[in-house]
Amino acid sequence: MKILKNILMIILSSATILSCDIEDATNLNGPTTDSVSADLSRAELIQAMAGVFSDMRTRLGTQVDAQSVAGRDYWRVQSSDPRWTADLLTGIVDNNTFYTTAPYASRYATIKNINLLLEGLENSTAGFTTEEIAATRGFANTIIAHEFLMLLNQQYQNGIRLDVSDPNNLGPFVNYDEGLTAVLNMLSAAATDLSNGGDDFPFNIPSGFSSFGTPMSFLEFNNALAARVEAYRGNYTSVNNLLQDSFMDMGGDLSAGAYFTFSLTGADIANPLFFALNSTIANARLAHPSFITDAEAGDNRLSKVVLRDSALEVRGPDDDSTNDDLIGEYDVFVYQSNVDPVPIIRNEELILLSAEANHIMNPAAAVTAINVIRTAAGLPAYSGGTTPAELVDEILTQRRYSLYAEGHRWVDVRRFNRLGDLPIDRPGDAVFEQFPTPDNENRN
Repeated sequence: MKILKNILMIILSSATILSCDIEDATNLNGPTTDSVSADLSRAELIQAMAGVFSDMRTRLGTQVDAQSVAGRDYWRVQSSDPRWTADLLTGIVDNNTFYTTAPYASRYATIKNINLLLEGLENSTAGFTTEEIAATRGFANTIIAHEFLMLLNQQYQNGIRLDVSDPNNLGPFVNYDEGLTAVLNMLSAAATDLSNGGDDFPFNIPSGFSSFGTPMSFLEFNNALAARVEAYRGNYTSVNNLLQDSFMDMGGDLSAGAYFTFSLTGADIANPLFFALNSTIANARLAHPSFITDAEAGDNRLSKVVLRDSALEVRGPDDDSTNDDLIGEYDVFVYQSNVDPVPIIRNEELILLSAEANHIMNPAAAVTAINVIRTAAGLPAYSGGTTPAELVDEILTQRRYSLYAEGHRWVDVRRFNRLGDLPIDRPGDAVFEQFPTPDNENRN
């Protein structure tokens, strides 16, 4: 049975990311798909949107881990599952295992639940105003666009389905370029709705989106995502325009942005990307040695990794040989507790997108943006060449260290046709460019 067809049966999550009063909901444990899509009440909207925020985090750790291992940010070590250091480092990727199927299904589950919410909004008799409907639709479709972009990052030229509204009549697969165009169009339509959305959302916003708590401020988040998409498409004039209408601030806090949040209370979950320092081979994230050796002297972003008390040795494919072992001396320590937030997009990335958008037509502006990042990292001003190729080298380096362990590097080197620059750790290892379409996803 098709993986997307099964998603129809998923019940909307009611994880308690948000604190809200429930008065008229059909089910105090969370609205069902039938009640939401048939006639969305105000209480159900609050619960359903809380479920959306929770759904977005499902298998986030798996996707970030898989992309970070593929991009040689770090080695994910799990003694009970050697596929992290076998499949993902050899490039022989399985189409019927967790790192392929779980993120894929989770992203589509979120999309399906939002589609049900939007259907219920259209059928609602709860008296939502025109502005409330526009605000909700703009918010929801921005999140759908984000989830499709997450899918495209993994699937690349294997493509994705965009039309999944009817699980019994799924739309065709589209290729990467078509998918990016569709995502941009979704964001553009959502931006129009947000512009007409009035002063407030008719639901609660979690703390990770606290800077974007109104339709007009959320439009800045929408434009930031659109700038990322346009950078992936190479439309740099559009990137610059979108960044001007985003929350980018050359003189602002580099960490400002939107985040996934976590807690240990109620039905919420902990940050899946946190491991304590000196974790054992049972579960660890070991910084790729090149992250340390390639770093510029004085780069304070090296604080994202911490020297272990003792190196951790991971046996290679041939257990009789020590030549193929991976030796990890540094732990990944981007998140220092199990409730630290995980960025969706933040100012630091936007400034680097500005550098990229200007590296061909306005190299001086690109260098200015690069130097914002270098200064914050404790580095001297950029003194290298300013040809497009030289600036791309520098931008990719800064993205590598600024966005370390967030799953970006593999996507970045792929879009600049530099997958061959990634290190090969052992004989027989290889780099791959995309995850396969899940085996149980019928492409016909």
